[in-house]
Amino acid sequence: MEVTVQLDSDRGQLELFGPSDSHLRLVRKSLGVQITGRKDCLIISGADKNVNRAVEIIDRMHKHLIKRGSLTSSDVTTFLNERKSASLRQDKQAITIYSQKKVIEPSTRGQQKYIETMISNDLTFCVGPAGTGKTYLAVAVAVSSLKKKQIRKIVLARPAVEAGEKLGFLPGDIQAKVNPYLRPLFDALEDMMDFAQVRKFMELDVIEIIPLAFMRGRTLNEAIVICDEAQNTSSRQMLMVLTRLGHGSKMIINGDITQIDLNPGQKSGMIEAIERLRRIKGIGYVELTQRDIVRHRLVQNIVRAYKRKVEGEKIQ
Repeated sequence: MEVTVQLDSDRGQLELFGPSDSHLRLVRKSLGVQITGRKDCLIISGADKNVNRAVEIIDRMHKHLIKRGSLTSSDVTTFLNERKSASLRQDKQAITIYSQKKVIEPSTRGQQKYIETMISNDLTFCVGPAGTGKTYLAVAVAVSSLKKKQIRKIVLARPAVEAGEKLGFLPGDIQAKVNPYLRPLFDALEDMMDFAQVRKFMELDVIEIIPLAFMRGRTLNEAIVICDEAQNTSSRQMLMVLTRLGHGSKMIINGDITQIDLNPGQKSGMIEAIERLRRIKGIGYVELTQRDIVRHRLVQNIVRAYKRKVEGEKIQ
């Protein structure tokens, strides 16, 4: 059997092949196949099973190089030692986005469950501490669905609730006042699409990034709606958001229920909605934990320290 693997471009082939083709030699020796490099492709020949496995490994190597920016012999050895079924499961969770700079994949089991739940359900609730990828992965799934033409629109919304500060003290008009609240959504989006593409889609109203209040009175069909920082919604706001869901649409509600900035005594609309709805068929629920934090290693320690403080106060 002989298979030709097309490479995207000449750029990055040196890193993919390894110094003096060392990465390819590892694959050859491990799987007993012949690999010949051409200008923009690899020709792999040998037994059917081994060739298919080699194609899979080359694909994993390529995705890892795009995602991490580097590829080592130990990485290649790890891929070769993985079970085929395990690597296939991981590949199925790779999210296709507009940018050619990276491949987005879950980094933890919790994140993998989150992606699977978003894909399988029309309404998903996700709670978890900062740094677990709640917003980032939701935006990635939305962008991927848009690229595949499974939806026609993405709506990203956040409640403009002050975290100990007042909007009125911020300079500028109302747009300038709410933009800081929406910045994390812009950041996630611009990490997955070229700046010009983001602006074009926003001008065409294909992508909306708006304060939560701007959703009132609308029905959103063939769209993915992401309500971010939803722990800061009131009961009425949450009901308003949930009833915007139209035909062919999905909705993702995420937030950190340990960081609620509502008035004292006011119950979070997100917590209430989860209590009422999580057992309804077609509604998914995912809880990410500090084990799913993928930011700087200190973030896990910070979250853990604050969690201990809160638990200590409850005991007293």
